[in-house]
This record gives sequence, structure tokens and C-alpha cells, in this order.
Amino acid sequence: MTWLITGGAGYIGGHVVRQLLDAGERVAVLDDLSTGDASRVPDGVPLIEGSTLDRAVLDTAIREHGIEGVLHFAAKKQVGESVEQPFLYYRENMIGLQTVLEAAAGGGVKRFLFSSSAAVYGMPDVDLVTESTPCAPMSPYGETKLAGEWLVAAAGKAYGMSTVALRYFNVAGAASPELSDAGVFNLIPMVFERLTAGEAPRVFGDDYATPDGSCVRDFIHVSDIASAHVAAAKRLAADPAGETALVLNIGRGEGVSVKEMIEVIGKVTGYDVTAEVTPRRPGDPARVVAAADLIHRELGWSASHDVADMVSSAWEGWCSRHPEARKA
Repeated sequence: MTWLITGGAGYIGGHVVRQLLDAGERVAVLDDLSTGDASRVPDGVPLIEGSTLDRAVLDTAIREHGIEGVLHFAAKKQVGESVEQPFLYYRENMIGLQTVLEAAAGGGVKRFLFSSSAAVYGMPDVDLVTESTPCAPMSPYGETKLAGEWLVAAAGKAYGMSTVALRYFNVAGAASPELSDAGVFNLIPMVFERLTAGEAPRVFGDDYATPDGSCVRDFIHVSDIASAHVAAAKRLAADPAGETALVLNIGRGEGVSVKEMIEVIGKVTGYDVTAEVTPRRPGDPARVVAAADLIHRELGWSASHDVADMVSSAWEGWCSRHPEARKA
């Protein structure tokens, strides 16, 4: 099959493109390069520079490249920014998704994979978050992901598309330094940034009801995220059009606390990681860990990378961009 990957020049999309190619699939990438990097797109893969809001660009891409399925990653994804700019997030994430779905339906595309997020759950008060855990997003970003799932499911029913929505948890690591995440929005790069600047890493609250008082999260390697998307794409390709409608978590099902993660970072980097404890951030739940058994049953998928893999590969990517960070 030939897949259109929206946002395929981004951090996660770039990894998925490589793994789809390795699996023998044909791909084309659409990206507006606002946060994506064209260098992530391998030679020989068509790169269409354009917006998901541009129906004409989408129609042309689907027609000219013989697109049979869509993997939709293109979206704004910063929680704090979404609170400050809700119109931007609803336009890019919802109207963009609607435009892509309309183009897909109009072009006869029968398979659609949506990149969702654990942000749809909000602050679940459960030990393990299953796909049936009630959703209560706490930001416009999370709202657009949940509403996006609804729209994808509705379009699937109306136009005979097979659909999958994948909710992933805390993504980290890189398959290679050039594919690493250049942003500093998540725990691991935030710690790297402070260590490089000669500052202590921060722990936002150490009085949670967790074993060491810090927040617990389910961290997952981006290569595992990519392999889950490949497994979902193969499931969509194999099933008759319109038969599949899945919503699945992507996680390891193992919780790692902020303090535990910082300790691993110290072992990998060689830095003193004695942390500075600061007040809690509003809206941070104590524990968010995925139940990952449904995706294993449906797709035969499970994660293969551990926390040390995530940190060491992320560190190599960080040092490729910040060579001054590496200790002699």
C-alpha cells in the first residue's frame, strides 16, 4: 500500500516513515515544516510542503501518489500553549483533521490511522489506564485529541473507512541522533538542558502519594511508538475496508517516577543529578500508567525498549545538537 504521512517530517512521524519503509510500504510525506525538519525525510520519499488546512494540496497529493491509507500526525501538541491559544489548536488540530478526512473520503481512501494521546484521559485516579477509563481532558490540546477520535470514528462509519486511533503516553529516545527530538518540552530534554547549563534538574513536587513522592509516568521509546504504528497500518491493510475501528493505548505498562528517571539520566550522562524540588505544577496527576494488554491482543505488539535505551539514545541526540554537553 501507499500511505500519506501527515507530519512525517516531525519527531514521531519521521520515525514512523523509516519503519514503514523498512517494512516494505510505500510512503509520501505532507508537512508544513513549521516544526518538522525536511532532513528527517529519507531520499526518494516524496515530500509535499503544505498545510493540512489546504484541501487542494491534499487532493493533489492523494491523487498523484495513489494514496490508499493515511497516517495523520500533523498537529499542534503543547499543552500549555493550547491553554493560551485555544483557537490555534482547534483550527490546526480539528479543522486540519476534518480537511484531511474530507480529502481522504473524496479520494476513496479506506484506511485511516489517527495519532492521539494519553492527554485525553486527564487526571485518571486509577492504577492502570485502560482504553475504557473515562476521558476528561484538561487542556484544549487533549480536547482536540478526544474530539479527533470521535470525528475519525464517525467518518469511518459514514465513508466505509477502517480506522485506528493510538493513544500514546510519554515518548522519549531516538532511533538515531538525527531523528531525535529537538524540542525541550518533556522531562528528559528538560533535565538535559539544565545539566548542560550547569543547573540542577527540577522535580515539580515530591509530596505525591507515590513511593518516592514524585510523579509516576509510563515512558515509551519512540521506536516502539513507530513499530506500533507499523503494526496498526498492517492491520488496516489486511482487513476489509470499513471493518476495523480500534482505539488503543501505546505504553509499556510500567511506571517510572520522575526521581527514578533523573537517576537513570545521571548514570547515562555522568552528571551530578542532585535535584531541586520545586512546588507542584497545577494539573499534574500523581500517576498515569497505561494498560497495554489490548494492543498486544489486537496487534500482537509490545514494547521492546527500556528506560536506559530511551535515555541513552536521547542523550546521543542531545549531544549531537549540543556538543558542549558531553563530559570529557
